[in-house]
Amino acid sequence: MKNTIILVSSFIVCCCGTSQNSTSANPKIDSHTGTNTELTAITYAESITAKELKEYLYVFAGDDFEGRDTGEPGQKKAAEYLKKQYQRMGIPSPLGGDDYYQEIPESYFRGGVKSSENVLAFIEGIEKPDEIVVISAHYDHVGTDKEGNIHNGADDDGSGTVSILEIADAFMKAKKDGVGPKRSILFLHVTGEEKGLYGSKFYTENPVFPLENTVTDLNIDMIGRIDKKHEGDDKSNYIYLIGSDRLSTELHDISEKANKEYTKLDLDYTYNAKDDPNRFYFRSDHYNFAKHNIPIIFYFNGVHEDYHKPTDTPDKIEYELMAKRAKLVFYTAWEVANRTERIIVDGAKEGE
Repeated sequence: MKNTIILVSSFIVCCCGTSQNSTSANPKIDSHTGTNTELTAITYAESITAKELKEYLYVFAGDDFEGRDTGEPGQKKAAEYLKKQYQRMGIPSPLGGDDYYQEIPESYFRGGVKSSENVLAFIEGIEKPDEIVVISAHYDHVGTDKEGNIHNGADDDGSGTVSILEIADAFMKAKKDGVGPKRSILFLHVTGEEKGLYGSKFYTENPVFPLENTVTDLNIDMIGRIDKKHEGDDKSNYIYLIGSDRLSTELHDISEKANKEYTKLDLDYTYNAKDDPNRFYFRSDHYNFAKHNIPIIFYFNGVHEDYHKPTDTPDKIEYELMAKRAKLVFYTAWEVANRTERIIVDGAKEGE
Protein backbone atom coordinates (compact mmCIF):
# COMPACT_ATOMS: atom_id res chain seq x y z
CA MET A 1 0.00 0.00 0.00
CA LYS A 2 1.09 3.49 -0.71
CA ASN A 3 2.44 5.07 2.43
CA THR A 4 0.54 8.33 2.03
CA ILE A 5 -2.44 7.99 0.65
CA ILE A 6 -13.45 -23.21 -8.64
CA LEU A 7 -11.93 -32.37 -12.02
CA VAL A 8 -14.97 -29.97 -12.10
CA SER A 9 -18.26 -31.80 -12.67
CA SER A 10 -20.86 -30.11 -14.79
CA PHE A 11 -23.67 -31.09 -12.43
CA ILE A 12 -26.16 -31.34 -15.26
CA VAL A 13 -29.71 -30.66 -14.16
CA CYS A 14 -32.97 -31.34 -15.90
CA CYS A 15 -33.74 -27.74 -16.60
CA CYS A 16 -32.00 -24.45 -16.70
CA GLY A 17 -31.53 -22.57 -13.44
CA THR A 18 -33.35 -19.39 -12.76
CA SER A 19 -31.55 -16.11 -13.33
CA GLN A 20 -31.92 -13.30 -10.88
CA ASN A 21 -32.63 -9.84 -12.12
CA SER A 22 -29.59 -7.61 -11.79
CA THR A 23 -31.33 -5.10 -9.61
CA SER A 24 -32.31 -7.57 -6.89
CA ALA A 25 -31.43 -6.45 -3.40
CA ASN A 26 -30.65 -10.08 -2.53
CA PRO A 27 -28.75 -11.35 -5.59
CA LYS A 28 -28.52 -15.04 -6.41
CA ILE A 29 -25.76 -16.84 -8.24
CA ASP A 30 -26.68 -16.76 -11.92
CA SER A 31 -27.06 -20.05 -13.84
CA HIS A 32 -25.08 -21.18 -16.85
CA THR A 33 -27.31 -23.14 -19.16
CA GLY A 34 -27.57 -26.69 -17.84
CA THR A 35 -25.00 -26.07 -15.10
CA ASN A 36 -25.33 -25.60 -11.37
CA THR A 37 -22.94 -22.68 -11.08
CA GLU A 38 -23.10 -22.42 -7.32
CA LEU A 39 -21.61 -25.91 -6.98
CA THR A 40 -19.24 -25.14 -9.85
CA ALA A 41 -18.01 -21.98 -8.17
CA ILE A 42 -17.32 -23.88 -4.95
CA THR A 43 -15.31 -26.53 -6.80
CA TYR A 44 -13.07 -23.97 -8.48
CA ALA A 45 -12.71 -21.80 -5.39
CA GLU A 46 -11.35 -24.85 -3.55
CA SER A 47 -8.39 -24.80 -5.95
CA ILE A 48 -7.22 -21.67 -4.13
CA THR A 49 -5.11 -23.13 -1.34
CA ALA A 50 -2.92 -21.91 1.48
CA LYS A 51 -0.20 -24.31 0.33
CA GLU A 52 0.03 -22.84 -3.16
CA LEU A 53 -0.19 -19.29 -1.91
CA LYS A 54 2.70 -19.99 0.43
CA GLU A 55 4.79 -21.53 -2.35
CA TYR A 56 4.23 -18.48 -4.52
CA LEU A 57 4.89 -15.96 -1.80
CA TYR A 58 8.15 -17.44 -0.54
CA VAL A 59 9.49 -16.85 -4.05
CA PHE A 60 7.83 -13.53 -4.77
CA ALA A 61 8.74 -11.98 -1.42
CA GLY A 62 12.20 -13.51 -1.39
CA ASP A 63 15.49 -11.66 -1.38
CA ASP A 64 16.10 -12.36 -5.09
CA PHE A 65 13.56 -9.69 -5.98
CA GLU A 66 15.36 -7.09 -3.88
CA GLY A 67 12.23 -5.43 -2.54
CA ARG A 68 10.69 -4.88 -6.02
CA ASP A 69 11.42 -1.16 -6.14
CA THR A 70 9.76 0.50 -9.15
CA GLY A 71 12.02 0.54 -12.22
CA GLU A 72 14.82 -1.36 -10.51
CA PRO A 73 16.17 -4.86 -11.38
CA GLY A 74 14.20 -6.59 -8.61
CA GLN A 75 10.92 -5.22 -9.94
CA LYS A 76 11.86 -6.38 -13.44
CA LYS A 77 12.55 -9.87 -12.07
CA ALA A 78 9.17 -9.84 -10.36
CA ALA A 79 7.43 -8.84 -13.61
CA GLU A 80 9.16 -11.67 -15.45
CA TYR A 81 8.12 -14.11 -12.73
CA LEU A 82 4.47 -13.10 -13.08
CA LYS A 83 4.65 -13.41 -16.85
CA LYS A 84 6.09 -16.93 -16.58
CA GLN A 85 3.33 -18.02 -14.18
CA TYR A 86 0.62 -16.88 -16.59
CA GLN A 87 2.35 -18.61 -19.48
CA ARG A 88 2.60 -21.80 -17.41
CA MET A 89 -1.13 -21.61 -16.63
CA GLY A 90 -1.95 -20.98 -20.30
CA ILE A 91 -3.48 -17.59 -19.62
CA PRO A 92 -2.73 -15.21 -22.50
CA SER A 93 -1.93 -11.53 -22.52
CA PRO A 94 -4.52 -9.06 -23.85
CA LEU A 95 -1.66 -7.35 -25.69
CA GLY A 96 -1.04 -10.38 -27.90
CA GLY A 97 1.73 -12.92 -28.29
CA ASP A 98 4.52 -12.91 -25.75
CA ASP A 99 3.93 -9.34 -24.60
CA TYR A 100 2.48 -9.23 -21.09
CA TYR A 101 3.82 -5.77 -20.28
CA GLN A 102 2.17 -2.39 -20.52
CA GLU A 103 5.26 -0.23 -20.68
CA ILE A 104 5.36 3.00 -18.68
CA PRO A 105 8.11 5.41 -19.75
CA GLU A 106 10.47 7.10 -17.33
CA SER A 107 9.01 10.47 -18.31
CA TYR A 108 5.68 9.48 -16.74
CA PHE A 109 7.17 9.28 -13.27
CA ARG A 110 8.49 11.95 -10.97
CA GLY A 111 11.47 11.82 -8.66
CA GLY A 112 13.90 10.02 -10.95
CA VAL A 113 11.95 6.77 -11.10
CA LYS A 114 13.02 4.62 -14.05
CA SER A 115 10.71 3.16 -16.67
CA SER A 116 8.53 0.32 -15.46
CA GLU A 117 5.67 -1.91 -16.57
CA ASN A 118 2.26 -3.19 -15.56
CA VAL A 119 1.79 -6.94 -16.05
CA LEU A 120 -1.49 -7.97 -17.72
CA ALA A 121 -3.16 -11.36 -18.28
CA PHE A 122 -6.60 -11.97 -19.72
CA ILE A 123 -9.38 -14.57 -19.86
CA GLU A 124 -11.91 -13.75 -22.58
CA GLY A 125 -15.57 -14.06 -21.71
CA ILE A 126 -17.69 -16.58 -23.57
CA GLU A 127 -20.88 -14.51 -23.82
CA LYS A 128 -20.05 -10.89 -23.07
CA PRO A 129 -16.35 -10.60 -23.98
CA ASP A 130 -16.43 -6.82 -24.29
CA GLU A 131 -17.41 -6.35 -20.65
CA ILE A 132 -14.36 -6.46 -18.40
CA VAL A 133 -13.97 -7.40 -14.75
CA VAL A 134 -10.63 -6.18 -13.42
CA ILE A 135 -8.85 -7.85 -10.52
CA SER A 136 -5.87 -5.78 -9.50
CA ALA A 137 -2.96 -5.64 -7.08
CA HIS A 138 0.31 -3.74 -7.05
CA TYR A 139 3.43 -5.87 -7.26
CA ASP A 140 6.03 -3.21 -6.52
CA HIS A 141 7.37 -2.43 -3.05
CA VAL A 142 9.96 -0.08 -1.58
CA GLY A 143 13.25 -1.85 -2.32
CA THR A 144 16.08 -1.63 0.19
CA ASP A 145 16.98 0.89 2.88
CA LYS A 146 20.21 2.81 3.39
CA GLU A 147 21.66 -0.03 5.45
CA GLY A 148 21.00 -2.48 2.64
CA ASN A 149 18.09 -4.23 4.34
CA ILE A 150 15.64 -5.72 1.84
CA HIS A 151 12.00 -4.79 2.28
CA ASN A 152 10.44 -8.02 0.99
CA GLY A 153 6.86 -6.74 1.09
CA ALA A 154 5.28 -10.13 1.78
CA ASP A 155 1.99 -8.62 2.92
CA ASP A 156 2.42 -5.34 1.03
CA ASP A 157 1.60 -6.42 -1.57
CA GLY A 158 3.01 -9.85 -2.22
CA SER A 159 -0.17 -11.20 -0.62
CA GLY A 160 -2.42 -9.49 -3.16
CA THR A 161 -0.15 -10.33 -6.07
CA VAL A 162 0.03 -14.08 -5.47
CA SER A 163 -3.67 -14.21 -4.58
CA ILE A 164 -4.41 -12.95 -8.09
CA LEU A 165 -2.30 -15.80 -9.51
CA GLU A 166 -4.42 -18.34 -7.60
CA ILE A 167 -7.68 -16.61 -8.57
CA ALA A 168 -6.59 -16.50 -12.21
CA ASP A 169 -5.72 -20.20 -12.16
CA ALA A 170 -9.17 -21.02 -10.73
CA PHE A 171 -10.91 -19.05 -13.48
CA MET A 172 -8.69 -20.63 -16.14
CA LYS A 173 -9.58 -24.12 -14.93
CA ALA A 174 -13.25 -23.15 -15.33
CA LYS A 175 -12.56 -21.72 -18.78
CA LYS A 176 -10.84 -24.92 -19.92
CA ASP A 177 -13.80 -26.95 -18.62
CA GLY A 178 -16.21 -24.80 -20.62
CA VAL A 179 -17.96 -23.14 -17.70
CA GLY A 180 -17.23 -19.50 -18.14
CA PRO A 181 -16.68 -16.85 -17.37
CA LYS A 182 -19.40 -15.00 -19.31
CA ARG A 183 -17.57 -11.69 -19.07
CA SER A 184 -13.87 -11.19 -19.62
CA ILE A 185 -11.47 -10.89 -16.72
CA LEU A 186 -8.34 -8.77 -16.73
CA PHE A 187 -5.71 -9.68 -14.16
CA LEU A 188 -3.86 -6.44 -13.64
CA HIS A 189 -0.61 -6.26 -11.70
CA VAL A 190 0.29 -2.60 -11.44
CA THR A 191 3.65 -1.03 -10.75
CA GLY A 192 4.54 2.19 -9.02
CA GLU A 193 1.84 2.12 -6.38
CA GLU A 194 4.30 2.94 -3.66
CA LYS A 195 5.50 5.96 -5.62
CA GLY A 196 2.01 7.44 -6.03
CA LEU A 197 -0.43 4.99 -7.69
CA TYR A 198 1.39 5.46 -11.00
CA GLY A 199 0.68 2.08 -12.60
CA SER A 200 -3.08 2.18 -12.11
CA LYS A 201 -3.18 5.82 -13.11
CA PHE A 202 -1.31 4.99 -16.31
CA TYR A 203 -3.65 2.10 -17.08
CA THR A 204 -6.80 4.17 -16.61
CA GLU A 205 -5.34 6.93 -18.78
CA ASN A 206 -4.20 4.40 -21.40
CA PRO A 207 -6.71 1.56 -20.99
CA VAL A 208 -6.28 -1.63 -22.98
CA PHE A 209 -10.07 -1.94 -22.86
CA PRO A 210 -12.41 1.07 -22.82
CA LEU A 211 -13.19 2.22 -19.33
CA GLU A 212 -16.87 2.39 -20.18
CA ASN A 213 -16.70 -1.40 -20.70
CA THR A 214 -15.04 -1.95 -17.33
CA VAL A 215 -17.62 -3.41 -14.94
CA THR A 216 -15.65 -3.28 -11.69
CA ASP A 217 -12.20 -3.27 -10.17
CA LEU A 218 -11.62 -5.67 -7.26
CA ASN A 219 -8.36 -4.48 -5.75
CA ILE A 220 -6.30 -6.57 -3.31
CA ASP A 221 -3.73 -4.73 -1.25
CA MET A 222 -2.49 -6.52 1.89
CA ILE A 223 -4.61 -9.58 2.85
CA GLY A 224 -2.06 -11.80 4.60
CA ARG A 225 -1.86 -10.46 8.13
CA ILE A 226 -3.94 -9.59 11.23
CA ASP A 227 -3.93 -6.11 12.72
CA LYS A 228 -3.96 -5.33 16.44
CA LYS A 229 -7.70 -4.66 16.51
CA HIS A 230 -8.37 -8.26 15.43
CA GLU A 231 -5.76 -10.17 17.42
CA GLY A 232 -7.19 -13.25 19.15
CA ASP A 233 -8.90 -16.31 17.70
CA ASP A 234 -12.36 -14.89 18.30
CA LYS A 235 -11.66 -11.78 16.20
CA SER A 236 -9.13 -12.78 13.54
CA ASN A 237 -11.58 -14.13 10.92
CA TYR A 238 -12.03 -10.76 9.22
CA ILE A 239 -11.23 -8.54 6.26
CA TYR A 240 -11.67 -4.81 5.84
CA LEU A 241 -13.77 -3.86 2.82
CA ILE A 242 -13.53 -0.33 1.52
CA GLY A 243 -15.63 1.31 -1.18
CA SER A 244 -17.99 -1.56 -1.92
CA ASP A 245 -21.13 0.58 -1.56
CA ARG A 246 -19.85 3.94 -2.73
CA LEU A 247 -20.61 3.56 -6.43
CA SER A 248 -22.76 0.42 -6.66
CA THR A 249 -25.05 -0.85 -3.92
CA GLU A 250 -25.50 -3.95 -6.08
CA LEU A 251 -21.78 -4.74 -5.94
CA HIS A 252 -21.95 -4.38 -2.17
CA ASP A 253 -24.94 -6.76 -2.00
CA ILE A 254 -23.11 -9.31 -4.18
CA SER A 255 -20.08 -9.15 -1.91
CA GLU A 256 -22.19 -9.55 1.22
CA LYS A 257 -24.08 -12.47 -0.31
CA ALA A 258 -20.89 -14.24 -1.42
CA ASN A 259 -19.41 -13.92 2.03
CA LYS A 260 -22.58 -15.08 3.80
CA GLU A 261 -22.89 -18.18 1.59
CA TYR A 262 -19.24 -19.17 1.25
CA THR A 263 -16.42 -17.55 3.19
CA LYS A 264 -18.17 -16.31 6.34
CA LEU A 265 -15.59 -13.69 7.19
CA ASP A 266 -16.29 -10.77 9.48
CA LEU A 267 -16.58 -7.91 7.01
CA ASP A 268 -15.24 -4.83 8.75
CA TYR A 269 -16.27 -1.50 7.18
CA THR A 270 -14.43 0.74 9.63
CA TYR A 271 -12.23 2.28 6.96
CA ASN A 272 -15.12 2.73 4.54
CA ALA A 273 -16.40 5.67 6.55
CA LYS A 274 -16.43 8.90 4.56
CA ASP A 275 -14.65 10.65 7.43
CA ASP A 276 -11.97 7.95 7.89
CA PRO A 277 -8.88 9.95 8.89
CA ASN A 278 -6.62 7.33 7.26
CA ARG A 279 -8.23 8.01 3.89
CA PHE A 280 -7.50 4.44 2.74
CA TYR A 281 -10.15 4.77 0.03
CA PHE A 282 -7.82 7.15 -1.75
CA ARG A 283 -4.56 5.31 -1.07
CA SER A 284 -4.51 2.22 -3.29
CA ASP A 285 -5.00 1.45 -6.97
CA HIS A 286 -8.77 1.00 -6.98
CA TYR A 287 -9.09 4.74 -6.58
CA ASN A 288 -7.93 5.43 -10.14
CA PHE A 289 -10.89 3.33 -11.32
CA ALA A 290 -13.33 4.89 -8.86
CA LYS A 291 -12.41 8.33 -10.20
CA HIS A 292 -13.88 7.15 -13.51
CA ASN A 293 -17.13 6.03 -11.85
CA ILE A 294 -16.17 2.34 -12.00
CA PRO A 295 -17.43 0.42 -8.94
CA ILE A 296 -14.65 -0.95 -6.76
CA ILE A 297 -13.94 -3.03 -3.69
CA PHE A 298 -10.67 -2.66 -1.81
CA TYR A 299 -9.68 -5.75 0.24
CA PHE A 300 -7.35 -4.92 3.12
CA ASN A 301 -6.16 -6.45 6.41
CA GLY A 302 -5.11 -3.18 8.01
CA VAL A 303 -1.65 -2.02 8.97
CA HIS A 304 0.62 -3.86 11.42
CA GLU A 305 3.97 -3.46 13.11
CA ASP A 306 5.88 -4.69 10.02
CA TYR A 307 4.24 -2.29 7.58
CA HIS A 308 6.91 -0.84 5.27
CA LYS A 309 9.70 -2.50 7.25
CA PRO A 310 12.24 -5.20 6.35
CA THR A 311 10.34 -7.45 8.76
CA ASP A 312 7.32 -7.79 6.41
CA THR A 313 8.37 -11.34 5.52
CA PRO A 314 6.53 -14.46 4.25
CA ASP A 315 6.98 -16.42 7.47
CA LYS A 316 4.57 -14.03 9.22
CA ILE A 317 1.67 -14.54 6.79
CA GLU A 318 -1.56 -16.23 7.93
CA TYR A 319 -1.93 -18.46 4.85
CA GLU A 320 -5.24 -20.19 5.67
CA LEU A 321 -6.86 -16.83 6.38
CA MET A 322 -5.28 -15.35 3.28
CA ALA A 323 -6.74 -18.19 1.18
CA LYS A 324 -10.20 -17.53 2.62
CA ARG A 325 -9.90 -13.86 1.80
CA ALA A 326 -8.75 -14.65 -1.74
CA LYS A 327 -11.76 -16.96 -2.13
CA LEU A 328 -14.06 -14.07 -1.22
CA VAL A 329 -12.57 -12.07 -4.09
CA PHE A 330 -13.00 -15.08 -6.39
CA TYR A 331 -16.66 -15.65 -5.45
CA THR A 332 -17.45 -11.97 -5.88
CA ALA A 333 -15.71 -11.84 -9.25
CA TRP A 334 -17.43 -15.09 -10.30
CA GLU A 335 -20.85 -13.62 -9.67
CA VAL A 336 -20.10 -10.27 -11.29
CA ALA A 337 -18.61 -12.00 -14.33
CA ASN A 338 -21.39 -14.59 -14.75
CA ARG A 339 -24.62 -12.83 -13.86
CA THR A 340 -27.10 -12.03 -16.63
CA GLU A 341 -26.99 -8.26 -16.29
CA ARG A 342 -24.07 -5.96 -15.70
CA ILE A 343 -24.01 -4.50 -12.21
CA ILE A 344 -25.59 -1.08 -11.93
CA VAL A 345 -23.84 2.13 -10.92
CA ASP A 346 -26.16 3.98 -8.59
CA GLY A 347 -23.84 5.88 -6.28
CA ALA A 348 -22.47 9.38 -6.45
CA LYS A 349 -19.12 9.76 -8.12
CA GLU A 350 -16.45 10.44 -5.56
CA GLY A 351 -14.55 13.67 -5.83
CA GLU A 352 -10.78 13.54 -5.81
